[in-house]
Amino acid sequence: MTETQTKTSGPEFRAAAGAIDGLREDLFRQVLAYRPLPPLNPDGRFVRRLPEGLRRFVVWTPHALVLFAAFLVMMAGFAEWRFRVLMGLVPAIAVAMTLVRPVAAFWASMLATVFCGVVGGELWGPSAFGAQVVVLVVVAARTRPRTAAWMWLLTLLFGMLLEGGDPSITAPVVTLSAFALLVVAVVQIRRDAEREVTVQRTVTAVERDRRTLLEERTTIARELHDVVAHHMSVVAIQAEAAPYRVENPPPELEQAFVTIRENAVAALTELRRVLGVVRAEDYEAPDAPQPTLAALDGLLDNVRETGLETEKVITGAVRELPQGVELSAYRIVQEALSNSLRHAPGSSARVELSYVLGGLGLRVVNGPARGLVKPSPGAGHGITGMRERVAMLNGEMTAGTTAEGGYEVAVFLPVPLSEQPEQSEPREAAAKADRAGNADTVVIDRDGRA
Repeated sequence: MTETQTKTSGPEFRAAAGAIDGLREDLFRQVLAYRPLPPLNPDGRFVRRLPEGLRRFVVWTPHALVLFAAFLVMMAGFAEWRFRVLMGLVPAIAVAMTLVRPVAAFWASMLATVFCGVVGGELWGPSAFGAQVVVLVVVAARTRPRTAAWMWLLTLLFGMLLEGGDPSITAPVVTLSAFALLVVAVVQIRRDAEREVTVQRTVTAVERDRRTLLEERTTIARELHDVVAHHMSVVAIQAEAAPYRVENPPPELEQAFVTIRENAVAALTELRRVLGVVRAEDYEAPDAPQPTLAALDGLLDNVRETGLETEKVITGAVRELPQGVELSAYRIVQEALSNSLRHAPGSSARVELSYVLGGLGLRVVNGPARGLVKPSPGAGHGITGMRERVAMLNGEMTAGTTAEGGYEVAVFLPVPLSEQPEQSEPREAAAKADRAGNADTVVIDRDGRA
């Protein structure tokens, strides 16, 4: 029947046509398909717990079970009075064929049943009976449930046909095989469900990490907007006021400053437009400017009020850094202290800032949890945000547990000399540094006093 006739037929006819196509596909077109039985997964739930030497043999357990079943079928054939070798060997060959050609093994089992019935005078003798059940179970375990259902139905029709329509002789075979196939189908469905759940969990975890990464990048973009917008506004204002600081400036200079101002204003417009895309509907712009390292003492005071003992250590000459670097450093310290509060309640934390020639070093370390408060679980989103900020500035970061059972976050944010802001009073700063002598290290205790 053509495809057009199939589409115009009723649902019952289409279901029957689909079933017939499935029968041909499973039992006729793929009769001689070579499908060797694979060994067990060495990383499986139970196999991986075994010693390495024993694991190499345990993975072949399915093959050993099938061959042992073939041996039992052969021994059952030897119990026959006549033609004992053939009555045991022929059905055993059908069972062994399930290791390499499962569909062909089913048809070989049917032929072995006819052979045993003709030679032994009994249709379902012990060897034929055992071979048919074993073949159905093994093939059902190796194929899909639809194929097993077709094999069971053909076994029933085959037995009734040879016995002249009397199902009583074939009933024990089909009853036992039906129960065995039901167990195999339940196991397969459960295994497929577990595999699907594992895949879904993996996909969900990947999507969650991706969503978290995008959220962190969006947060960083919102925060850096204020910094970039401030610099661009300063550029626009200075470009507009620069011609008035020079008496009788040449027209080329005036036009250059006009171009600079127009480009700065255009950049601000595009920046606001991009920020509108990444901004959430419920986002509220902060009233205060973005924090810098100058506001770190206030952060530590708030943390101390929650019960976390903190200590700040500053090494090197304190200087002003680019606003993006200071904002990222502040957020990293803030997130590290938040993780200490969540995962190590009752512990103490130490914040180290190292001003070096090539940038800024950060180190936040906390001890193990103490007291009766249990640590709260986390998803690692804070670490993801830290790494994004460090990667944005081409820095380096390490995070992990300490030997004492605490946790340490170490970060280095590079700041080239060309990007460091100019000090407003370099001479005064140098004089203060000279008067300070070798006092390059400032320690802030838990009470916030130097």
